[in-house]
Amino acid sequence: MRNLLFLSLLFFSVQARSQQFNIAKPWTYWWWMGSAVSEKGITRQLEQFAKAGIGGVHIIPIYGVKGYEKQFTPFLGKQWIHYFEHTTKEARRLGLGVDMTTGTGWPFGGANVSGDIAAKKWKLTGNKMETVLTGQAVKRAAPGGEGLSLDPFSSKAIPKYVGRFDTAFSTTTARPRAMYSDSYEVYGANWTDEFPAEFKKRRGYDLTDFLKEFTDSTQNERSRLIKMDYHQTIADLVLENFAEKWVNWSKKNHFITRYQAHGSPGNLLDLYSVADVPETESFGSSRFKIPFLRIDEDYEIERFGIPNPLAMKFASSAANLSGKNLVSSETCTWLANHFKVSLSQVKPQIDELFTAGINHVFFHGITYTAPEETFPGWLFYASTNFGPYSHFWKQMPELTRYIKNCQEILQSSKTDNDLLVYFPINDLWATSTKPLGSVYQLDIHSINGWILQQNFGKTCGSLLRKGFSLDYISDLQIEHLRLGKKGTLETKGQMYKAILIPKCTFLPQKTLESLLKLSKEGAKIVFEGALPEKFTGFDSFESRKNLFAEEITQLASNVTVSNNPLEILSSWGLSQEVWVEKGLKFIRKKKGTQTVYFITNLSNEFNEGWIDLSFSPENPEKYSPLTQKSEGLPSQKSNGKTRIYLKLLPGESCFIRSSSHKRPPETIIAGTTALDLSNDWNVTFLEGMPSIKYSKNIHDLSSWVGFADSTDYFWGTVRYAKTFNLPEKLQKVSKLTLDLGNVKESALVKINGKVIGTAWCLPFQLEIPLNLLKPSNNLLEVEVSNLSANHMRLVDKVAPQWKKFYDINIVDIKYKPFDASKWQPMPSGLLGPVTIK
Repeated sequence: MRNLLFLSLLFFSVQARSQQFNIAKPWTYWWWMGSAVSEKGITRQLEQFAKAGIGGVHIIPIYGVKGYEKQFTPFLGKQWIHYFEHTTKEARRLGLGVDMTTGTGWPFGGANVSGDIAAKKWKLTGNKMETVLTGQAVKRAAPGGEGLSLDPFSSKAIPKYVGRFDTAFSTTTARPRAMYSDSYEVYGANWTDEFPAEFKKRRGYDLTDFLKEFTDSTQNERSRLIKMDYHQTIADLVLENFAEKWVNWSKKNHFITRYQAHGSPGNLLDLYSVADVPETESFGSSRFKIPFLRIDEDYEIERFGIPNPLAMKFASSAANLSGKNLVSSETCTWLANHFKVSLSQVKPQIDELFTAGINHVFFHGITYTAPEETFPGWLFYASTNFGPYSHFWKQMPELTRYIKNCQEILQSSKTDNDLLVYFPINDLWATSTKPLGSVYQLDIHSINGWILQQNFGKTCGSLLRKGFSLDYISDLQIEHLRLGKKGTLETKGQMYKAILIPKCTFLPQKTLESLLKLSKEGAKIVFEGALPEKFTGFDSFESRKNLFAEEITQLASNVTVSNNPLEILSSWGLSQEVWVEKGLKFIRKKKGTQTVYFITNLSNEFNEGWIDLSFSPENPEKYSPLTQKSEGLPSQKSNGKTRIYLKLLPGESCFIRSSSHKRPPETIIAGTTALDLSNDWNVTFLEGMPSIKYSKNIHDLSSWVGFADSTDYFWGTVRYAKTFNLPEKLQKVSKLTLDLGNVKESALVKINGKVIGTAWCLPFQLEIPLNLLKPSNNLLEVEVSNLSANHMRLVDKVAPQWKKFYDINIVDIKYKPFDASKWQPMPSGLLGPVTIK
């Protein structure tokens, strides 16, 4: 009882520690190159971050900058701890949080990793399995962090590895909010010294007695069962000896944990669940069909894949089932090539993360740059630059404010998913065609193989497209399910109405027994297509066949088997938002007794119309996290549901929720183009690089590239200006919207000298305050800022020495040496059409 009380107090102290910082604001990865930092530089950047609306930093020491060797600071040394203390002190002053990696670069490893705890693999010599080192070193290591990668399967590895951190932190009271573990990238490791004994203890037989079957390539039944046992043992060890030991050490030291489990050779749902903050990864750019959204065609989809909610939901599902409030994301990694990312590309990716259950965004990221350095500063080789030298830094407060407005609601509410979908990992292990000695790693870049092409992925994709709200569940998590009084399936953090088992071949005996028990108690369980035919585990498999057949027969009489499980779920009354078929994406949340929807339009199928909500908000209102404005929604009752009239253009997002007071709903009037302002503008170059004195009158809106040789290399701000008269029919309307059409890449808009806002995301529209307009001679000024890509074409021609980093230095999105000098100039400016609606 005393231990239980201690753990409860520890849990609440960890949660309270997380709440000390503004977690609603987005945080950022903060790379310390060579840890060549200074107190002045740290303070300067933290102040810049706070002013831009960033809520916290995640320190990751990495390789250094050439010419700064004398400033390199060995990781965890006395001077490094001094800089860390200064960081936490200044962050506290500014209201920022600080996280850090339990190491440098990735994966875990370094100078204190001796051969006994370094990553290992097995080698077959004759009829004997021998243990050898993989030889993998820490990737992108910082000074003082170099060394071998840690053995993720050894019980001795984490306790010995973290001793270095215990020693370093024993000399200081400074503490990070969270410790962090990056995505699993331990390559070739498939063994540990303890493996034979652990395998025999867990699986009931000696693996070395069945080496012929283990190394067999014909996929016979005995071979498959043994290989599945091998993978299950690997999964057990990475969970117990790596994830749980690291989390327990962190909690002992009052750190919370952020954990990227993906890439691991285990069940991601179990691994994510042990962390305080499961973290997914959004790598690359999706191909959203939003008008005017620019896609970087250099990005190699075949190599890296694109962000997919089906992968993101492993982290959020684990959080929901284990009662964790926060789910984070490494956000916008390699969204486009360096110097080519716009905020209009960033927002849709973040909106998609929100719909997948993420509510704690981490930008990937910002590199510490010495104060004396000039543009482009120091850059990490694989990231979107969200830092002070970015071309969109002036507009960053717009993005961070939007994220904060969203995350305040998403963090203070509970996900309302009512369906569990079983993740049949044993089918992956059984059908693996990987070379002998390879372990099955669930990598974020190869989801086509382990999600999209599997029955599991196809079924989940279909469910989401039909408007069902779901979480995934593992074998281990099914064992801990309990049936509530009203027939609900309950976990630590959530209640569900049903479980769906996608079509699969293998089902572990314990999972079968848990499902059988739940079904007899009255749980709603549907199997897609057919019941599983085979069990897992080689030990005594002949004698267990009859038991499996008997229990499957019992299960069959208590569950539903259907080729159309979606129809069954609908008949059971599971919530279904049919309007997602219009191209909308959503997440449904509960805040107390109230239902809240976050909806985003990431397609080009919907503009406005009636939609039927599964839950009925009182006095429904639409809240825009972009403008922070709320408005009543036209609504009506239809078949017991609330029907609302929603206007949401491609690229827009909103919350639908109940209002505490009844608002008069906005009148349903179709927007019409009332005034075309696309012709006759004056274009004047303002500030930028190179400095240009240039002005030109144009009849048709166009990119400023090509105006003159120098404008092809210009990065900065250009003013498009014109005067217009307001037609009489528009002088008495209640609302006017300025639509800028296509903007490359953001625009500060003034009318008659007053700023009405910044258009930084799609659609590029702003509401016009009616009191600013006159019947005639209105001055419209649109100050457009472009990407720095065109200027980098010049920089790489005349001053390429900015590329001075160790290790991989700086590469392009295809991982080739970076060279912008041969790029074609990118369109820049106000392209229109410009209209008032």
